[in-house]
Amino acid sequence: MVPARRLQGRVALVFGAGSSGPGWGNGKAAAVQYAREGAAVVAVDQFTAAAQETADIIRLEGNAAIAQQADVTSAESIGRAVEATLAQYGRIDILHNNVGITDMGALEDITEARWKKVMDVNLSSVYRSCRRVIPVMRRQGRGAIVNISSIAAVLINPYPYYSYYASKAALNQFTKALAVQYARHGIRANTIMPGLMKTPMVEKQIVGQHGDAAEMQRARDAMSPMGRQGDAWDVARAAAFLASDDAAYITGVCLPVDGGLSCLAG
Repeated sequence: MVPARRLQGRVALVFGAGSSGPGWGNGKAAAVQYAREGAAVVAVDQFTAAAQETADIIRLEGNAAIAQQADVTSAESIGRAVEATLAQYGRIDILHNNVGITDMGALEDITEARWKKVMDVNLSSVYRSCRRVIPVMRRQGRGAIVNISSIAAVLINPYPYYSYYASKAALNQFTKALAVQYARHGIRANTIMPGLMKTPMVEKQIVGQHGDAAEMQRARDAMSPMGRQGDAWDVARAAAFLASDDAAYITGVCLPVDGGLSCLAG
């Protein structure tokens, strides 16, 4: 089914638009979904080839996209991506922050450097991109920010990733503050909290907590009330909704996309 062109004429700046492995990661799928719904997309990733792959997919489908390299731990690098977007398209209607990492281990084994790295990538990167893009959106009088959090922000699971829990919980609260402070400027800010998802990041960063990849997938499927994990397109479709005028009166929401997993917490 061809998606409705709800984002026709919009420009979407997507940080983390590549994929950490073969297949569809959340950011890659979101970038393509935005384009399918009419937005011109700037696909940004730490790795140039990953950003280019996403932009090429979008262009092969007949939609508009450019690729940019950026390191989200650098304000200067983010600034260059924003300037490239404005030079190409003249505006930014959607800011999508997808970059995130995990760090597994017992608390007493987590060094300050490891803790700070997760906070820098998962939380401070969003501060940097929002700080740079919000003035653009204020001048336009409108904009939509979609930050990718995690159900781990509100639900503790079996994985020992303390900095990940903390960074995602803080991201939710940061996004709510944005929503309140900038609502009168026509800027909306929401988070998506994916639950048990079958993505390359999970394959790469969480498989070590299980016997092997097949066992991991069986265990994660069994944890879901639906009996299966979601995928990147579940997140992408939610992101396109939140970025569209269908969500014009929705801001400050932390939306679970989790197959009902968060309901089990009571």
